[in-house]
Amino acid sequence: MAAKSVSASRMLLAEQKAAGAGSPLLRLTGLSVVTRDDQRPILSEVDLTLFRGDALGVVGESGSGKSMTWLAVFGLLPKNTYAGGAVTVQDRSILGTSDREMSAIRGSVCALIPQEPMSSLNPVRTIGSQIVEVLKRKRGFDNHRAHLEAVRLLERVRIARAAERFRAYPHELSGGMCQRVLIAIALAGEPDLLVADEPTTALDVTVQAEILDLIRELQTERNMALVMISHDLGVVAQSCRDLMVMYAGKVVEKGQLRDIIDAPLHPYTRELVNAARQRDGIRKVAEGREWSEGTMPSVGCAFAPRCSVASERCVLESPQLLSRQYGRQVACHCAQ
Repeated sequence: MAAKSVSASRMLLAEQKAAGAGSPLLRLTGLSVVTRDDQRPILSEVDLTLFRGDALGVVGESGSGKSMTWLAVFGLLPKNTYAGGAVTVQDRSILGTSDREMSAIRGSVCALIPQEPMSSLNPVRTIGSQIVEVLKRKRGFDNHRAHLEAVRLLERVRIARAAERFRAYPHELSGGMCQRVLIAIALAGEPDLLVADEPTTALDVTVQAEILDLIRELQTERNMALVMISHDLGVVAQSCRDLMVMYAGKVVEKGQLRDIIDAPLHPYTRELVNAARQRDGIRKVAEGREWSEGTMPSVGCAFAPRCSVASERCVLESPQLLSRQYGRQVACHCAQ
């Protein structure tokens, strides 16, 4: 009975979204990124729809396209690349808009918690002044009101002695506290979408758990859409309902996280799940197999050289991302 109830609720959710129950907050359609000089593809045909309250985990190895997807959304791509396809935020197309227009969207509608908190904060400015700047730019606060709100945000992200810490410089804080400051800066513009890019990198396990709890709590409290980017499947499993697995610049599997973990369809996803269960980490996936980074095949499935079940079709024909039951999608000729 319980299984039937869960299946019915999943089908209802899919039907509601398909019928347009609530306008999508973000929609990516065929989002691709290529280099300007040699037209080398870095990201290929990413499709995604997010609604308020959604929590999506994005996982994959380094270089899989996780961060590149969101740099394209935020208009922060490296100068030697350009994006194609469509990015729509609140029914407004934003791909290719001016820096001024994108600046109005960043922080106010979509906010990013970047990697490496110590290098993301300005080392010669106090943390309080960096939060105040966002409040003045994005919400039009005067100095006094911005100061009070900045202290409140520091308290909200659980920084002790917030009024005192307001005057501290980044080097005077621990890595975990700097990560909390970045979260406060991201929240200052009251965004509808929060993208956290490896938010627990280099933090010890205890602090990592505290940061993940905080992000999850804030997302629920504000009904934001959340995107958690990580190479660690365990991190997103603590925070997200849905999962998108990327490999070599493409989405290879997408669906509800629990369904994917319980029964992964793509061989690469299966390797990720097994690695996470063995606590070996994603970087050890397919260890020992013949593979040379940077030599992705020009045709066929990019994972084929590492895949234990690859067929001749996999070498000759690129698989498309196709829908399965209950919203599951997978790009694999041999998916079980």
